Amino acid sequence: METLSERAALIRESMQKGQSVTDSMVSILGSFDRRLSALETAMRPTQLKTHSMRRAHENIDKTLKVAERILAQFDLSRQAEAKILRGPHEDLESYLDAVDQLRSIIKFFSGNKNLQSSVGVVNHANNLLGKSILKLEEEYRQLLSSYSKPVEPDLLFDCLPNTLRPSTGSPAQGDGSGLKSSEHHKKSLEPVVYHPPTLIPPRILPLLHDLAFQLVEGGHHQQLFNIHSEARSFVMEQSLRKLGVERLTKDDVQKMQWEVLEAKIGNWIHFMRIAVKLLFHAEKKICDQIYEGHDSLRDQCFAEATTNSVGMLLSFGEAVAKSKRSPEKLFVLLDMYEIMRELKPEIDIIFGSKYCGEVREAAAVLSKRLAQTAQETFVDFEEAVEKDATKTTVLDGTVHPLTSYVINYVKFLFDYQSTLKLLFQEFGDDDVEEKLASLTTRIMQALQSNLDGKSKQYKDPALTQLFLMNNMHYIVRSVRRSEAKDMLGDDWVQIQRRVVQQHANQYKRISWSKILQCLSIQGAGSGSFGADGGNSNSAVSRSMVKDRFKTFNLLFEELHQRQSQWTVPDSELRESLRLAVAEVLLPAYRSFIKRFGPMIQNGKNPQKYIRYNPEDLERMLAEFFEGKTWNDPRR
Repeated sequence: METLSERAALIRESMQKGQSVTDSMVSILGSFDRRLSALETAMRPTQLKTHSMRRAHENIDKTLKVAERILAQFDLSRQAEAKILRGPHEDLESYLDAVDQLRSIIKFFSGNKNLQSSVGVVNHANNLLGKSILKLEEEYRQLLSSYSKPVEPDLLFDCLPNTLRPSTGSPAQGDGSGLKSSEHHKKSLEPVVYHPPTLIPPRILPLLHDLAFQLVEGGHHQQLFNIHSEARSFVMEQSLRKLGVERLTKDDVQKMQWEVLEAKIGNWIHFMRIAVKLLFHAEKKICDQIYEGHDSLRDQCFAEATTNSVGMLLSFGEAVAKSKRSPEKLFVLLDMYEIMRELKPEIDIIFGSKYCGEVREAAAVLSKRLAQTAQETFVDFEEAVEKDATKTTVLDGTVHPLTSYVINYVKFLFDYQSTLKLLFQEFGDDDVEEKLASLTTRIMQALQSNLDGKSKQYKDPALTQLFLMNNMHYIVRSVRRSEAKDMLGDDWVQIQRRVVQQHANQYKRISWSKILQCLSIQGAGSGSFGADGGNSNSAVSRSMVKDRFKTFNLLFEELHQRQSQWTVPDSELRESLRLAVAEVLLPAYRSFIKRFGPMIQNGKNPQKYIRYNPEDLERMLAEFFEGKTWNDPRR
């Protein structure tokens, strides 16, 4: 307990000493605080003066800096004014910089309206800017006009793929150097690459772009549009005219000779490719570069620059599509339809803006009209074949011009199979294969019907059969060698081959039945002659045999003279027909001579009746169907 009391006393003593120290520190700190307060009170006026001086210096610095900026703007204004007064011709880029500087100055002073001189400066700068924009407008006009020249045809031809370049001359001259429909679908392994021409030098385009930008900023959209339209529209039209493009009407087309019109259509197809893939494509690139960032103005300028040129091109297509239909126009109509389909994706892209809607619509309408006219012409052809009333008569019974024309027409149609199928689809035909097969079959039927009518012009029924045989054989042979076989089918071919044979058989029956009757053993009095010829009926029987020989000679010579002028143009068919006649005639003649020849040979002038031996007949049969002229010497 004593120990605890001692420890408690020590703790109390320590706490009393700590309190004493704390009281002393509080007293010291309080005295220090009073002295600091007094010192602060004494220094406050000095601090206030120092702060005021610092703020004054800051305001002076700010004012000086503002003044410097204002003075700098005045200096820049004088410099810009000097450049603008000199005009844009000496240094266009520097002039454009000065215009930009003027706009910056106007913006600066417009934001500092408290300055008494700001209104005057802004007005002066605005007046100067207005004058500079007018000068820029004139500069733009002169620069664009000086570099807007019609494109020479040779330059455009050089931009074409090698396979499409004219070999000699120019398509514009109508010399056939343009693409012809007879060259349809000739393919090349060489890639088809077009290289649009450079219409304006690349170094000029940035200047035109900068000028256009300043004019747009100056609110001269309409003036810019007018300048571009005037310059570039003229260039497009003149380039096409140099190429050979004409604005023609339906009446103009109707008056043309077919050869002239065909050449112009071939050239027009060439021109369409050149215009869309080269000329209009290049013009689009120019507008894209000059008016970059101003889409509406760009599209308007391009539309205005090209609309008239497109109209020139399409007018010819419209004139052809609306002109009187005729069979020979079908293939060029299909060529024209093909080029419109080929170019449609590019037309839709190049003329894709809302301002080119009329161009796209006109192109689509022309394509549709060409398809319609082609389809109607195809249907007309069937009727024209059936009703063909040409007075041309082939005297020798050979293949009629109508037959070769129709067959070549049909064969040529199959070069356009893909195009015809697209055309049928355009008018809602689902089974295009069946449609094409049906039309082809009907054309063949129309041809056969017409040939049947023409065959009746012959007075000799044997020549009628020869004519039908020749023409049907030509049809069958041509179909078998073409894609039409797949469309018409093997059954059709076999049926027509039987028809050919039927006509050949009819020819043999009509031509040779009468002469073969002369050589018939039956009824010739074969049983009237004894071994020595002394039968009492021998005179009558010999007379009858003489008559038979005389009749045979007369008939055969007549057939030889007439039928050697007839023609079987196909060598295989000709030999086959001769052999078929010989296989019947020669054995009958040999048999007749062997049986009754001695009766004549033992009498007077046997050569008068037995003029020919079998070898003579065989040699003369080889002269049948050779198409000899009437003036040829006869045997």
